Amino acid sequence: MNKSESSSNTKILVEITIFAALSAVLYAVRPFTLPFGGSITLGSMVPVMWLSLRRGMRVGLIAGAIFGFLALFEDIILLGAANIIATPLQAILEYPIAFGVIGLTGMFHKKSAVFAVAGAGLAVFIRFWIHYFVGVFVWANIYAFPAEYGLWLWPAVYNGSFLSVEFVVSAILLFALVKKGTLEYRF
Repeated sequence: MNKSESSSNTKILVEITIFAALSAVLYAVRPFTLPFGGSITLGSMVPVMWLSLRRGMRVGLIAGAIFGFLALFEDIILLGAANIIATPLQAILEYPIAFGVIGLTGMFHKKSAVFAVAGAGLAVFIRFWIHYFVGVFVWANIYAFPAEYGLWLWPAVYNGSFLSVEFVVSAILLFALVKKGTLEYRF
């Protein structure tokens, strides 16, 4: 590896660290939090989505997984571990993996604003399904879901209630950032 490649790799690692941390900071600002996890934030997914659009899906997946670990620690501190961790497998699925898929936004690496929103939609959709299946197969064994919703509908309502709002906020912010040409900006 030559000096130029090393410098480029260092820049990418620094960007991953900065944008994962920025996502974690935005994740801590929560106008609304559900009782068993899940929050509406001030666009906490946007820094990782933006980075993945700028640097590609691989970089985005790494930044998203790091963001997931940071979010796990934040939730333990802010919500208490008893409310958010049922099993180690659940913690891994709902944090580094579910947050890691935010990096799938980078499938539309350096494309138009519409593609950026589509990538964000895909990432949030897959994140929703991860949380949904964990709700069905893990949380249903721990908490009684409201009878009128049942096992299959309640996890969709619960996770959809915050992720749909998170998607709208993220889509608006990403659209504006891409339209402004921020993906071409070099540090």
